[in-house]
Amino acid sequence: MTTGLHPGGTPQDPPPTGNQPVPRQAPIGHGDLSADNRPRSSVITARAAASFEPVGRSVATARSFVRDTLQGWGFADIIDDAVVLTSELVTNAVVHAGTAADVLCLRSDDGARIEVADHYPEREIPLQGAAITMSSPDREGGRGLQLCAALASRWGVDYTPTKKLVWFQLDLPARPVGTRAAGPSIPAALLPLADGRVRVAVVQIDRTGSIASWNEDAEELFGYAAEQVTGKPLTDLAAWPHTPGTSTGIAEALRLSRWEGTYGIRGADGRVTPVYASHLRVRDTDGEPSTVCLLVRDHERAVLQTPLRGPAPDAASTPDGQNTDPFEVFIGSPAPDDLDGLLQRTVERARDMLDGDSAFLLLATDDETELEVRASTGLPSARQRFARVPVEAGPGRYGSARMPAVHEDLQAVPGAVPLLSGTGMRSVVTVPLKVEGRLTGSLGVAAEGPNKYSNEEALRLQFAADRIALAVESARLGELERLRRGSLSFLVEASDLLAGTLDRDQTLALMAQMTVPTLATWCAVYTIADQSSDPYLSYVLHEDEELIDGIKSLLSKIAPPDPVPTPGARVWAAPAEAAHQAALRTSMRSLGLGEPTRRVSSGIGPTLATASAVGGETVVLPLVARNRVIGMLTLGKPTDEHFRQEILELAEDLSRRAALALDNARLYSERTAISQSLQRSLLPPDLPHIEGVEVEVIYRAAGEGNEVGGDFYDLFPIRDGVYGFAIGDVCGTGPEAAAVTGLARHALRLLAREGFGGPAVLERLNSAILDEGARSRFLTLLYGELWPQEDGSAELKVVCAGHPLPLRLRQDGTVEPAAEPQPLLGVMDDLELYEQTVTLDPGDVLLCVTDGVTERREGTRMLGDDGLTDVLTTCTGLTAGAVAARVMRAVERFASDAPSDDMAILAMRVPGLQKD
Repeated sequence: MTTGLHPGGTPQDPPPTGNQPVPRQAPIGHGDLSADNRPRSSVITARAAASFEPVGRSVATARSFVRDTLQGWGFADIIDDAVVLTSELVTNAVVHAGTAADVLCLRSDDGARIEVADHYPEREIPLQGAAITMSSPDREGGRGLQLCAALASRWGVDYTPTKKLVWFQLDLPARPVGTRAAGPSIPAALLPLADGRVRVAVVQIDRTGSIASWNEDAEELFGYAAEQVTGKPLTDLAAWPHTPGTSTGIAEALRLSRWEGTYGIRGADGRVTPVYASHLRVRDTDGEPSTVCLLVRDHERAVLQTPLRGPAPDAASTPDGQNTDPFEVFIGSPAPDDLDGLLQRTVERARDMLDGDSAFLLLATDDETELEVRASTGLPSARQRFARVPVEAGPGRYGSARMPAVHEDLQAVPGAVPLLSGTGMRSVVTVPLKVEGRLTGSLGVAAEGPNKYSNEEALRLQFAADRIALAVESARLGELERLRRGSLSFLVEASDLLAGTLDRDQTLALMAQMTVPTLATWCAVYTIADQSSDPYLSYVLHEDEELIDGIKSLLSKIAPPDPVPTPGARVWAAPAEAAHQAALRTSMRSLGLGEPTRRVSSGIGPTLATASAVGGETVVLPLVARNRVIGMLTLGKPTDEHFRQEILELAEDLSRRAALALDNARLYSERTAISQSLQRSLLPPDLPHIEGVEVEVIYRAAGEGNEVGGDFYDLFPIRDGVYGFAIGDVCGTGPEAAAVTGLARHALRLLAREGFGGPAVLERLNSAILDEGARSRFLTLLYGELWPQEDGSAELKVVCAGHPLPLRLRQDGTVEPAAEPQPLLGVMDDLELYEQTVTLDPGDVLLCVTDGVTERREGTRMLGDDGLTDVLTTCTGLTAGAVAARVMRAVERFASDAPSDDMAILAMRVPGLQKD
């Protein structure tokens, strides 16, 4: 960097060099580009010039150059705006244009003009007459001109054959000379009342907190002579009020650059005199700090109390029509309308204002226990964003975010500002953002060099923080309201989806799909079968499907998180550590360097992409349902990313709903498995093979999830060459009817194998049903015994107890009942039943159905016995399986609604002897 300074008088322009701009020509299209191209009429009284190399560090150096120049000229009122504009324009030159930047500062009586030139004019030369529009603030290249339009009194763009030059003029604000604050003229009767002469005690406190000087008014007010108190700590005399919830004491107040407030002083008579004090921290020529305290009686505070600042005048009322709102002055106009944009603009302005290398802004959580990083500049933002630090990290002023703090060298106090660990920053100043006494955030500026900041910078930064705190809090509350509305909508939709299924696997999939990518980049669900079981990795999902297998492999090789029932999210560092070590091993193997010293468990070999995917923050939320931990929901971010607090709160709400849905699915699956197991026990095993007889059964139970209802069938061997068959219908459906079904089927098998004939079997079954008392059900039953014959026919003995009659289909297509009706079971004690003998000739079919088939309805129409007979007539020559299928198809097509009754179809056909 080369500089030149020419103070005083009206300087002559030096000949053009590499450090000075050549005489400017009229800009092309200047009517569209420049806000004001009027010739300069002010007399130039001083100038300073410098050139900066095209490197990133030059931006900070240019800011320092402009700040020091204007400070030396006494233009403190416009320094902040000048530094911001210079920073943007030099960034455009050395970073975006990639050329050196020439900065020229010109002083006049009414302000300063600053010119920034680069050496790349062909980068963006507008055509004659082309409309020029400013680019979006989000683009890197267009923000400098927008800031010029917002902050500068006048500005413009000039072009030469070798340079493009942007200039801006900042006028000094008009103010009465020597007046800092003033109050209105009021009658003498309304002036504050003082007892006698107003005495102002002047007490000077050295760096150890001891009294170094004590004036005569202090002696009169408190009764101590100077020699009595000199060298004693002020804390021996001060009665300091302790405010609940803060750690601010008199020692902390004495270290602040400025302080005003009320406390007490114990006088020589032992009484405490309430005083109003104004502290100013100074240092002598040797650099020794001390604090000067001015004290008056509390009721005379008007002597020292700083008058309240009145509201800023309206933009329309100012002579030049510019906005003088303090917030707009600091943040620039127009102010960003979104929280992230506002915070980012704030940290950039704060960095430029204090000529720092980085800046950061943290927002407090609702309970004011933690601060969350929301914006930064000059720091690795991807790693820092949404990271959280405690508000109170240690004793004293330097450990609390509630008070301003200045660290002259972070190497002397390692870990004092965890956010800056490993960033190379040495000095830092932080101040709180407060609204109505409540901590809402913290603003900090840091520099790479030590001893850069003092209480003076803390005071400037605190003043800026006070100007923007209310706007930041308002924007934050607006964002929270939008997030909460979105969260409510999200949770309502999630609840509907989770309530819409009772399938465990589908519930696991829904949990993962609702969190990725809305809440996290990847997630894993662990389930716990019972209290004695270890967590099991049940589901893994990543927004990039190609990474799912790698994450699953990584998680399966590390111990699962502990199933702690404590609500809320807790950080789980194991995946990121394992991923880091695995990536390190992979990289070292690829370089031929062998294995690293620190090894992870064998078998972990995820790719580098997988390691990057799980290298960020990972949190675990317990899935608690019915006072039991049934699993864990694990959410993860990629490398160096953190979760924001609102997302974790939303994930916690989701985990509670998901846990209940998952437990309901588990209970439903268990009940379904038990029900299905019991129902399958009521169905007969595989049908036996009967030589010379084709048998086909179709069974449909009414009701979702039911495998067995009130209808049942059975076909079983009684003894060699003799088979029993049955088809029945218990009154009603569901579990109660299924219970009678089981009783009937097992009783039939037992009684038939004991040698009882058909009537005796049914009579004993009737008694067993009646013995059930209130649980008994009416039962219609067709029972028979089958004897295949050597000539290819089959003989049947049938008892039809109140059941639809079996139908016999002959080869010629005729259909006729194969039995006569008799009383049903479960009604009367004494039954007199008889059996009938039926012979099936080769080609004949015996069809047995329950009333769910014959009573199939469509409005007022019913299939009935005649409809079934018509269907069976068309089945001549079909196998038993084809007959049963055709009947079932006819029943289903008869009505559009699903069947509401159980149905059973048993078809037996005698094919006859096969000829060689």
